[in-house]
Amino acid sequence: MTMTLVLTAPRFVQNGPVMGMACMAVAMLLLPVGDTFAKLLTSHLAPVEVTTARLMAQALVLLPTALVMRHRLRGPMFSPIVALSGGLVMVTLTSLIWAFSVMPIATAIAIFFAEPLILTMLVGPLLGEHVGPRRTIAVGVGLAGVVLVVRPGGDLGWAALLPLIAATAYALNMIVLRRASSSRSGLTVQCGATLYACLGMLILCSAFAANGLYQPGFAALPAWGWGGIAASGAFAAVSFILIAEAFRRAEAGLLAPFQYLEIIGATVSGFFVFGDLPDHLTWAGITIILGSGLYVFWREQMPSNRANILPGRRRARRIRSR
Repeated sequence: MTMTLVLTAPRFVQNGPVMGMACMAVAMLLLPVGDTFAKLLTSHLAPVEVTTARLMAQALVLLPTALVMRHRLRGPMFSPIVALSGGLVMVTLTSLIWAFSVMPIATAIAIFFAEPLILTMLVGPLLGEHVGPRRTIAVGVGLAGVVLVVRPGGDLGWAALLPLIAATAYALNMIVLRRASSSRSGLTVQCGATLYACLGMLILCSAFAANGLYQPGFAALPAWGWGGIAASGAFAAVSFILIAEAFRRAEAGLLAPFQYLEIIGATVSGFFVFGDLPDHLTWAGITIILGSGLYVFWREQMPSNRANILPGRRRARRIRSR
């Protein structure tokens, strides 16, 4: 008699938080790859064109996936609140891709990671949530780290505002998602916001071109550029699907530290493709920003603080895309 030994992963690895953490880690390492293609494209296209192309490529990957996963679609995909989310996605991506065109990816992402700190500042006046003195101090320390990275008057100049604008728009989008996710699934919001953002960027590009604000560059795009557009959108879409799967399998508290792998991925991509490497002051600022962000998140997970987080915001924090 022949015996066949079949090795399978333990159930907690297959369906539990371990698989969720793995999905999150892979997603955070893939996102900078898509950003790298976007930065390469800015040498041939205007940032608004790169944003438009990336969103359209992202939609071409995301929508067929959503069709396959249609059992996870819930609630209306098209509504004013989802349109507002799409508009904030436009601002976030355009500002971030514009930042990629004028500074190292790792620097732009480091400044962008001020978003949890900005969100903490906004939830009080916009959502009526109580933020204690410890988190307020952590926000102040984190913003000091942002100043260390930006170094006002330094080489970055006005461009340092771009990732901060992206971070602010993203934080506002998290608040918008509080309402949107109360009657819709994350996949529904993501698909609807992507389509609205595509439409908005097409209108914006047409208006800019008609008024001579930039010269359309798609006609002169080299052959590799079309592959770069497809790769940028595909890596973003796959990353967002993995993030959604991660949050389906694991609690946000387990996944939060893995988000900072994006900084590592951005640094590695920037170094090998562009030869960019953050200097010592930038690394110090990055460390302060990430440490403050993790502390703020840790404080929010404490039972006494979680009671002050509105249910809608808990759902909104589970949808991460840009």
